Order: sequence, then C-alpha cells, then structure tokens
Amino acid sequence: MNSDRLTDLEIKLAFQEDLVDSLNQVVTAQQRELELLQGQVRLLYQQLKSLQPSDIASVADEAPPPHY
Repeated sequence: MNSDRLTDLEIKLAFQEDLVDSLNQVVTAQQRELELLQGQVRLLYQQLKSLQPSDIASVADEAPPPHY
C-alpha cells in the first residue's frame, strides 16, 4: 500500500514539475513580448513628441455650423 502511495506521489510530482517548466516558458515568452511592446511604445511616444504642429485648424477653432 505504501508503495502505491509513493508511486502516486512521484507521478504527481513529475506532472507538477512539467507544468512548472511549461508555465516558466510561457512567462519568459510573455516577458520578451512585454519588453518588445514597451520599446515600441517608447518609439511611438518619441515620434509623437517630435511631430510639428499642423497647419490644419483644430475642430475647436472652427465656426459652429449654421442651424436651421
């Protein structure tokens, strides 16, 4: 009986170790993707900051439309 219980525990441990390894790989991949996305956001932010103001008038500066 103790032998069966020990075997069951060893099997459960093996599955848990495999699950931990799989989850670790997922977390590592997500970390890489997060770093890539953060770099892209930084780049877009810098590009947005470097844009010159447009000659096109803003909507707030436009006269209101005539009402009928």
